[in-house]
Amino acid sequence: MAAVTEAGNFARAAEMLGLTPSGVSRAIGRLEARVGVRLFDRNPRQVSLTEEGRRFHSQVIPLLSGLEEAAAEVSGTASAVRGRLRVSVDPWFARTVLASELQQFLARHPQLSLDLSTSNYREEMMSGIDVAVRFGPPDTSSFIVRKLLETRVMTVAAPSYLKRHGEPRSPHDLAHHEALLFRDPQSGLPFPWEFQRRGESMELKISSRLMLDDPSVAISACVAGQGIFQSLSIGLAPFLARGELVPILSDWSDEHYPLYAYHPSRHLPPAKVRAFLAFVEEVARGAM
Repeated sequence: MAAVTEAGNFARAAEMLGLTPSGVSRAIGRLEARVGVRLFDRNPRQVSLTEEGRRFHSQVIPLLSGLEEAAAEVSGTASAVRGRLRVSVDPWFARTVLASELQQFLARHPQLSLDLSTSNYREEMMSGIDVAVRFGPPDTSSFIVRKLLETRVMTVAAPSYLKRHGEPRSPHDLAHHEALLFRDPQSGLPFPWEFQRRGESMELKISSRLMLDDPSVAISACVAGQGIFQSLSIGLAPFLARGELVPILSDWSDEHYPLYAYHPSRHLPPAKVRAFLAFVEEVARGAM
């Protein structure tokens, strides 16, 4: 079941397991008959978990991981960083902080292979994944949660934009400016813009003709002078150093936003998970 969930169809799951697609399909059929519910929606191109399948999967994966850990402990390899590590990382953190450091991590652990995907969706983050890294308030699920950092929220614009439109002196001035909004992947609505200083907080509903769901695209649009953007400060240093972006409303930039790591609830996570968490904390501190 875990292989089919990760692969997205029976053919790729069969390749991973060294079986035939029909053999995988029959195994899933037997499992569905055993539990008495349909676990997967099927179409000719892919399969996906049903609502019942997602609940079943979330409960079964920690148990399977526990069996793997028990086998590793018996064989004396519980402390060895080896095997395949599957991680799901926020796209902005992966591109601006983590990607350039991955070779260092793999060099430290030559018996480990890394399968990294990027996503900022919460509902899919532990589907066949050992570790997930996400910005935002912690998920109140059964996962083990570790806070990695807090990054400041900055409001930025390109010099070319400010030359054409002038610089806002207070958050209320933004009503007369072009803004670039970022869509909350959970709600589908734009993130509200919040401004904080010395204990005072102000949340504004900003109107805009351009809303995006990829922070890299939003930064590129901001650099091109298309509008003002409110962004996490982590990852912005190169743009600020090159003068492509400049901070505005700096006296209203006390807001911070957290980054968390998640892994399935268990007494002792595998050595490969512990090694990755320690590494992410290390590179996150260096990026601040």
